[in-house]
Amino acid sequence: MNYHILPVTAFQQNCTLFWCERTRRAAIIDPGGEPAQLLALIAELKLQPEHILLTHGHLDHVGASVALATALALPITGPHHDDAFLLETLPMQSQMFGFSPVAAFAPARWLNHGDTLTFGDVQLEVLHCPGHTPGHVVFVNTQSQLAQVGDVLFRGAIGRTDLPRGNHRQLLDSIRHFLLPLGDDFRFIPGHGAMSTIGHERRTNPFLASKP
Repeated sequence: MNYHILPVTAFQQNCTLFWCERTRRAAIIDPGGEPAQLLALIAELKLQPEHILLTHGHLDHVGASVALATALALPITGPHHDDAFLLETLPMQSQMFGFSPVAAFAPARWLNHGDTLTFGDVQLEVLHCPGHTPGHVVFVNTQSQLAQVGDVLFRGAIGRTDLPRGNHRQLLDSIRHFLLPLGDDFRFIPGHGAMSTIGHERRTNPFLASKP
């Protein structure tokens, strides 16, 4: 599996393209904005997107989803249903953060822990990792030892839990129960900022130093 990260919007959210090298079939993860730029990149890479996948319902991760779904005739998949309240309040979120208006929507499919998604020869496993939001999910490709973790874990930090329905204890439990067991060599792409590995965060991330 190959990948490309394109930071979008003023929040520099990492929209990520995953694709099968043999077939060029692809998944678009967290298209937070700038759909024209994303469409141009997809054309440049000669990809054939099959999925628009969402880790969670915050505006900076979902803002261009409907525009891309319409342009590419694709379904929107994810996050977990517990983030429905965030997708329903997108008009309020866009007004609050000074974005162009974004209409509320519901995905074609909600995701649950243990679900799998395929494109070409690639399979992604879904992990439900609540805490930053109640319905946050993570997308894992075991073969490439690579995950898109959204706003659960960052290089040297963890996701915020001071936003509506965030839960700090739950976030730490998600990281310890589902992300750390992936193994130290596992690389991850966070929702913002630089990539890291599980091992690097296990050793150096101050938020993971305390005992459960």
